[in-house]
Amino acid sequence: MPIPWLAALKVIPWGDVISHAPTVLEKARELIDRKRGAADVAATSMASANEPASDVPSLGELKNRVLVAQQQIDQLHAHQADMAQTLTALAEQNAALVVTVSALRAKQRVLIAVVFVLVILSFSWMAFLSFGRA
Repeated sequence: MPIPWLAALKVIPWGDVISHAPTVLEKARELIDRKRGAADVAATSMASANEPASDVPSLGELKNRVLVAQQQIDQLHAHQADMAQTLTALAEQNAALVVTVSALRAKQRVLIAVVFVLVILSFSWMAFLSFGRA
């Protein structure tokens, strides 16, 4: 099972991923803003469609609607702040992952070089022992 994960880690260009993370974050925020704007427009159009033009709400009813709308806006702002924190945390984790993978790649290169040197030394030692017996 670990082989597909290792292949995925080797195939993914982590440098590109981390360099594009801020752009992805900005686009996600723009998408959230667009969705929020579309929801506001839809709510406004639905409110105006549900009310007849001749029916004027009372001041108390308008105050209640404003309070409800303010609560909804506050909830949306809290949700948006949570989403922004989540996206920021994901971007930071992605950056940490890229740094860790880069460090592991460097360690892997060092270990491959050490193994290569040890293989050469073992062949040299075997050749030395075989010539020493002769």
